[in-house]
Amino acid sequence: MKDTEFYAHILNITRPWYVENVILSKEKNRVDVYLMHENNIRFSCPDCDELFSIYDHQEVESVWRHLNTCQMDTYIHCRLPRVKCKDHGVKTILSDLAEPGSKKTILFESFIIDLEKECSFSATSRLIGITWDEAKGVMVRSVRRGLERKPKKIPERIGIDEKAIKKGHVYETIVCDQESGFVDDILDDREQVSLEKYYKKFEKQELATVKSVSMDMWQAYISATYAHIPNAKDKIVFDKFHVTGYIQKAVDEVRKEEHKDLMKQGFDLLKGTKYWWLRNNENIPEFNREVFDTLRGMDLKVGRAWQLKENFRYFWTYKSKAWAEKFFKKWYFWATHSRLEPMISAAKTIKNHIDNILTYFKHRVTNGLSEGINSNIEKIKRMAYGFSNRDNYKMAILFHCGGLDLYPRVSN
Repeated sequence: MKDTEFYAHILNITRPWYVENVILSKEKNRVDVYLMHENNIRFSCPDCDELFSIYDHQEVESVWRHLNTCQMDTYIHCRLPRVKCKDHGVKTILSDLAEPGSKKTILFESFIIDLEKECSFSATSRLIGITWDEAKGVMVRSVRRGLERKPKKIPERIGIDEKAIKKGHVYETIVCDQESGFVDDILDDREQVSLEKYYKKFEKQELATVKSVSMDMWQAYISATYAHIPNAKDKIVFDKFHVTGYIQKAVDEVRKEEHKDLMKQGFDLLKGTKYWWLRNNENIPEFNREVFDTLRGMDLKVGRAWQLKENFRYFWTYKSKAWAEKFFKKWYFWATHSRLEPMISAAKTIKNHIDNILTYFKHRVTNGLSEGINSNIEKIKRMAYGFSNRDNYKMAILFHCGGLDLYPRVSN
């Protein structure tokens, strides 16, 4: 088989195109493949698909990097024909090998995207012999491509979560589609106006399709959602993990205060026990179980706080809102009469937000998915050694967590 026939076969080149020449350079570790078309061929206008005879050809030939041939860099050359459309003027025809303006074939760019899903820019560029900027450019184009293809549709079940992006109380807001498991948008901070900008991208009838909005008890998120989501009172669900977090924080505050008092008296009973009291009973390690049970049997404030925390777990097991509400009233009385100020404060905070905690029993949604996405974002940051540019950072999140259609494809 001739080299021209070989490359026509592996590149899937069909009439009216053919491989005119193949030049192999061992010194440059490079293969150059030149394409040509048959004579007297009509091509379609890229804007209207009407067929026209060839008007002329590109002044500068297109050169596309392709997948390697036996570890040799492979480039495809072609001077694309131009047609003169009666409606759209002189237009360069579209190629099936690459997207307009790209210097890489569709197959090669798709391979780079696959690598970037697993590797950093530096590793990708080193493995396939492209520059760091080229690797970044592929990601940027793929995300823009995906955003253009993404349907304009608000998720029916939204998850909203804040994420600290650097020291100094600098935050961003991650908006997730809880049904698909993907990031829907990334907002620059956690202010009310930012979330409102997200909501304002949709019409009123679209906003009315939202079934639930899971969030923590951050007032900016609450206010923005009340302002834009119809019947928000019945749709906002305060995340159960954040609610539990308030109680765990209160338990730890009780422990710290009691530990200080005991240390003044010369007792270090609570030294090194912080995470025991934050764990659920069944998660206490067996090698700590005997000591922990002994401490629980003592008349310690943290023991009472821990029991309140453990008891509150039953709240989430109820199947009906009415029974859960009944349980909370009993628990609230117990907590507020515990004489443990941090537990009293946590109980009052929960009571102030109880209406939208109880909506959990209607929608059964949490921000667990958002927390998982936050973990993935941390991996992305570590893989890229941090991001000095916020736009690049957002691009990376959407690339890895946005569920976008990233790959180039043949134009119709």
